[in-house]
Amino acid sequence: MRLLLVEDDDHVAAALSAILKKHGFEVTHARNGEEALQAVLPAANAGRAPFGVVLLDLGLPDQDGYQVCGKIRKLTTTPVIMVTARADVRSRIHGLNLGADDYVVKPYDTGELLARIHAVSRRSAAADTDDSAGTAGSGGTDEAAPLRLGPVTIELSTRRVSVTGTEVQLTRKEFDLLALLAQRPGVVFRREQIISEVWRTSWEGTGRTLEVHVASLRAKLRMPALIETVRGVGYRLVAPAA
Repeated sequence: MRLLLVEDDDHVAAALSAILKKHGFEVTHARNGEEALQAVLPAANAGRAPFGVVLLDLGLPDQDGYQVCGKIRKLTTTPVIMVTARADVRSRIHGLNLGADDYVVKPYDTGELLARIHAVSRRSAAADTDDSAGTAGSGGTDEAAPLRLGPVTIELSTRRVSVTGTEVQLTRKEFDLLALLAQRPGVVFRREQIISEVWRTSWEGTGRTLEVHVASLRAKLRMPALIETVRGVGYRLVAPAA
């Protein structure tokens, strides 16, 4: 797998590149945001396999790492893992809203980082397979009816969500999470079940990512009571009044 490592510290980059290469990755090193953006352009990858993952440090010298993430997401669907010392939930939500697929806080264990890289690449490959299957089977006329939960409308066929008629922009995983809960309002979904169905993994480290996505959904929809936390079990969607 080709991996783009965006890291301004050459010593850190050299050490991490050595570990990644030992585990079979082909590493391209970008020292700042501009180099990273140039590296993901189609012209820079002509005749080569696309990057499987972008490992993005947020403390870059030329521009804010969050801005770089947003720009990368406009250029490619390649999974992005943010690496930062900012551990607060608000920073995580901000990163996910910009299109990051995961978030690793420094200092991190190398084994955890490798597991996260493999996890996001598997999820991306599975999502691409699902999209291809959906396109191949789109010749029919049957479409899933929109889910209507009070002021919230979820269009499964077009992956659009609106609240009182105003469309709300969600990331791929945010939509998948909301759609899963919305198909069985009131039913408690165990955390393990959600992680398995939305993230397609059983790795325990995804649990924190689930919490951040739930918090992001509540904020974007401006309906904090829509998704209820069932302590020690998981989450359920509470259908609001019309």
